[in-house]
Amino acid sequence: MNIIATFPKSKVTRDSGTEWLGLIPSDWMAKKMKFLFREHSRKGIPEAELLSVTQSQGVVPRTWVENRMVMPSGNLESFKFIEKGDFAISLRSFEGGLELCHHDGLISPAYTVLKRRSNNLIADYYRYLFKSAAFISELQTSIVGIREGKNISFEELSYSLMPIPPAGEQRAIVSFLDKKCATIDEAVRIKDEQIKLLRERRQILIQQAVTRGLNPDAPMQDSGIDWIGEVPAHWEILKLRNIGRFQNGISEGAEYFGSGAPFVTYGDVFNNEILPGTPSGLAASDRRAQYLYSVKKGDVFFTRTSEVASEIGIACACMADISMATFSGFLIRFRPTEGLIDPSFARFLFRSNYVRVFFAHEVNIVTRASLGQGLLKNLPVFTPPIGEQKAIARKLASVTSRIDTAISIKQDQIATLKEYKTSLINSAVTGKIKVI
Repeated sequence: MNIIATFPKSKVTRDSGTEWLGLIPSDWMAKKMKFLFREHSRKGIPEAELLSVTQSQGVVPRTWVENRMVMPSGNLESFKFIEKGDFAISLRSFEGGLELCHHDGLISPAYTVLKRRSNNLIADYYRYLFKSAAFISELQTSIVGIREGKNISFEELSYSLMPIPPAGEQRAIVSFLDKKCATIDEAVRIKDEQIKLLRERRQILIQQAVTRGLNPDAPMQDSGIDWIGEVPAHWEILKLRNIGRFQNGISEGAEYFGSGAPFVTYGDVFNNEILPGTPSGLAASDRRAQYLYSVKKGDVFFTRTSEVASEIGIACACMADISMATFSGFLIRFRPTEGLIDPSFARFLFRSNYVRVFFAHEVNIVTRASLGQGLLKNLPVFTPPIGEQKAIARKLASVTSRIDTAISIKQDQIATLKEYKTSLINSAVTGKIKVI
């Protein structure tokens, strides 16, 4: 769903003088950015409110930012004062554009503060322009170095041509985009919520099948676990330690990785229920390592460490041998005793909610969340007969496939809406569509 960047026949246009803008309406001006904005650095106001420069919200009070933001301590004399309506250039501007300030306050001296030179430059119009894909592409010409992000040099950027629509048209563009973007954002929000509900439904179906089976009339027994309740009476309830062997992965220096034999990474496990047949990593493993850290059909890999507890103990089942492969030290391999757990059942069993709840209760958090073999070995496992495991897995594969398809369709719809929004903003702020 793309907007074709063409003008109405009645619209008189002219060359803007720069490739990124192309043709602009004849009543628009295009001037170098240094004539529209100036760099500003005011310091020595330590009592002002601390702000954060974010890509999603602009420049806002730090109390609004929902993450583990480290609050500065000590002398704030060197922090820059920024006012509502100013813009900030950050180390992430090369990918997300410039940020509009919504509150007076202090930001890190690492940022560049820009002030408008005229009240005829409507802040919200330039907010849309500076976050547009077209402008972000222009920023690439002003990158001067690489650190944690990429520095944008205002000295270089100041020579880039910027559009100046008449003030009334700037306001009209803002009004048009506010309404259109709000409608698109609401549609995206609804589809995101639908995806969330589908994923919850998927987990409920898996949880029911791997703890109750497929026969609602089967005799039941107490599982001994509060949050599970009863399980079929003919199922065995075992600890993971009793039905297989465990192995931590390879931990080597950076030079060991990047070339060589297949190597199963943390991401391969975290992002997949079924281990990819071609792992994403490579490692310079020898025959001894490939034997000790082998990857075989029936293996189940668990994420061993992360910065947050919710990301440890995520499981991924291997459905086929991967020749010469080894695996990461951020993972633990569980290799079931042959004939006890079918890989197709393991795919769903170890990714189910009851496993997540178990680890959430027991995981050790120091500076990072970590899963040790001792805890993993204590995981309770419900083991139906192999034939029943396969039947449960077939049923779950069928129903989850339909849910996954529905999720994929909605994700594609969201991508289309976001593409449309991007095209809409680009076309409006560069005058390619008429809004008044």
